[in-house]
Amino acid sequence: MISLPMRLALLLPIAGMLWSAAPGRAASNSPAEKGAKIYCYMRRSGNDHVVSWEASYSLIKRQSGGLFKTSPQHAAVMITEAVVEDPDNFPDCGQYLGDLFGGSRDIPESATSSTRTSESETPSNWDADERYSY
Repeated sequence: MISLPMRLALLLPIAGMLWSAAPGRAASNSPAEKGAKIYCYMRRSGNDHVVSWEASYSLIKRQSGGLFKTSPQHAAVMITEAVVEDPDNFPDCGQYLGDLFGGSRDIPESATSSTRTSESETPSNWDADERYSY
């Protein structure tokens, strides 16, 4: 028979995990939501992507619990998920989310015209798997 202290030692951590994962708990203090708030606020205030991203990514790295650091790609997904899950909390922030994944609205006209001509030509040494090598 297992003693009472041993039962408590086993049941308390399990109860804590179940309570923290319970649906309906507010995730307003999550690093993802805080990072999204910082990123969206800074972008709406006129800051460019780089400054806003560095501020929000720094917060996410510092406040995310875990054994490993949060990668930039994962942090971008965390911010995107926070905005998409609660768009009312982040008004007009959807227009900035593309910049987290390399998109940009401020492309010079000369760059877009040269890109269009080069996209129509298919290079002979292009490897279909090359785009996934990173």
